[in-house]
Amino acid sequence: MDEREFELINIIGAELGSNQRDLSHHMDLSLGQTNMLIRRLIAKGYIRITQLNKKKVRYLLTPKGIAEKMSKSIRYTLKTINSIGLIKEKIKEVVVKSYENGERVFLVLGKSDFAHLIEVVFKEMNLTEYEINYIDEFSEYSKEGTLLICKECSEDEYRKSDKVIDLVRELAKDQTFVNQIGASNYV
Repeated sequence: MDEREFELINIIGAELGSNQRDLSHHMDLSLGQTNMLIRRLIAKGYIRITQLNKKKVRYLLTPKGIAEKMSKSIRYTLKTINSIGLIKEKIKEVVVKSYENGERVFLVLGKSDFAHLIEVVFKEMNLTEYEINYIDEFSEYSKEGTLLICKECSEDEYRKSDKVIDLVRELAKDQTFVNQIGASNYV
């Protein structure tokens, strides 16, 4: 089952589309592409159509469709958990160097789940005597402490400081890490 088929199964399972026009709108596909996906899923036995009246049909997941949706969701969740573990390990490699060099104040630019992994890493490593503060904009960086960038931003903004770690770029430049994450997220 490919991503589009899985997306359609999720939409049908959540009963978000009552007709092909609704389904195509939710998926941002043409009616023809949506029709093709529906027919493919019917042929595979994942969905069925029931006629409500002369002009209306209802799309339903079959037991096989429900089982496939569940299976794929579980596999995706397990692979995501594995990816988070890999990201945490890479954060440890990058951030611990600053800590070992005496840095105790860390400013985190960004408030995403990725940014909060930094705090998780520090706690898991039982590091003490550190301070983590979250900021929304680069302009809030006072140059006291190490700035950890956890969102995409312009290189020019922070290039002048030596106490800046762009975690997004650090993770992306390690090709082995990128390959592990890519392989881990393949569903």
